[in-house]
Amino acid sequence: MTQEELNALTVAKSVDARGTACPGPLLEAKKAIGGVGANEVMEVLSADEGTKVDIPKWCTKQGHEFLGTIEENGYFKIYLRKK
Repeated sequence: MTQEELNALTVAKSVDARGTACPGPLLEAKKAIGGVGANEVMEVLSADEGTKVDIPKWCTKQGHEFLGTIEENGYFKIYLRKK
């Protein structure tokens, strides 16, 4: 998805894991995904570089759809759709 498409998504849940280091953001995402309905979008905010690799890998393993990442000033917004 393009950055414009990602910014236009309706997010069902946002997980702010900017204060944690690897594997904190992934663990926060794993805990939060239970509160997201099927086909809803979850956003993970993280300042840890490793999260850009960890979340897509986790999505593949769990069958969720990784939608993309937006780089902000000092952190990342990572989007996925629960399947």
